[in-house]
Amino acid sequence: MAKFLVTYHGGGAPPADPAAREQMMAAFGAWAMSVGDSMIDPGAPLGPAKAVTSDGVQDDGTRAVEGYTLLSADSLADAVELVRSHPFVIRGGTLRVSEAVAP
Repeated sequence: MAKFLVTYHGGGAPPADPAAREQMMAAFGAWAMSVGDSMIDPGAPLGPAKAVTSDGVQDDGTRAVEGYTLLSADSLADAVELVRSHPFVIRGGTLRVSEAVAP
């Protein structure tokens, strides 16, 4: 089984309404249960970020990645299938699925 990093992009801000936020979390929980043992780490939303380069530390005030999840699957195609029904996609966000390449 290979490991896959799923990164979250866009999708708008989480709802301010507590009931809507609870519904969003319940939808994520249902999706997480549906992937079963393929879930390595459900991940988390990400906050402020800085880029570290050979030129120093940069802060452009944006977040390129909104959150992450780690999955295991037999192939990239299988990992993509696991996230097709993810509620983040249904909300209009984009999930990028990247395979971790072993050295």
